[in-house]
Amino acid sequence: MTISHFFRSALGASLFLTAGLTPSLAAAASARTAINYGVTLAGFPIGTANLAINLSDGGPYKIDASAKVGGLIRLISDGRGSASSSGKLGSSQVRPTAYTLTSVAGKKPQSVQMALAGGNVTALQLQPDLPPRKDRVPLTDANKHGVIDPLSAVLVPVTGGQALDAAACRRSLPVFDGAQRFDIKLSYARTEQVSGKGYAGPAIVCSARYVPIAGHRPSRSQTKFMVENRDIELWLAPIGETHVLAPFKIIIGTQIGRLTLTASRFGGDAD
Repeated sequence: MTISHFFRSALGASLFLTAGLTPSLAAAASARTAINYGVTLAGFPIGTANLAINLSDGGPYKIDASAKVGGLIRLISDGRGSASSSGKLGSSQVRPTAYTLTSVAGKKPQSVQMALAGGNVTALQLQPDLPPRKDRVPLTDANKHGVIDPLSAVLVPVTGGQALDAAACRRSLPVFDGAQRFDIKLSYARTEQVSGKGYAGPAIVCSARYVPIAGHRPSRSQTKFMVENRDIELWLAPIGETHVLAPFKIIIGTQIGRLTLTASRFGGDAD
């Protein structure tokens, strides 16, 4: 992983690896909440990431995310960006209708604008377009059906019983981020105790595997590394009194060290 990938990895950790965590919807009161993450690489602080979530049971939701890489890494490269997603909480899953991403990493801008309906992409604008490469697996129309955008799935509704149940980890997640179609395969690892402003208590830890489908380049060393990566975890905790989970911590092993997002604030009204 090169320096120019740091920012996108930090933002992607919250927008991309959490994608598709959508068990069936449970009763949950309206909620406005904020989650602030510190981002470290190999134990050194490199930036921050933030989520602002507005949701209502059976109604519309909106999620805004932002991230910034700074600290010592700014001497080599910096990055910043924001993303938003909106849709409706349906009876069995999150139903996104719009997703946008704007980022700059290493002075290279990127933007995604995507509209969805019924799990299918209905409009897409990606700037810049993916450059043609002989080894890139081509995207097809079928790759844009039955998917969820990378940010909507930050919401993890759970049904009845205990909100923190291992079943939240037992799923395969179909993700389309505007450039790649991939699955994230989750499995239950363990339960941990966490503590931060707004929440202290148990978190369900899911192990994650990256499975590329289309839009990727199989010959790239980064792709090969991520396919074989066994050091990816999502730590899920409940949002307030609701039956909705969100990531308290995200861990991604990289080629130059472990990338970690840890919540310093998990709850309270979003600004």
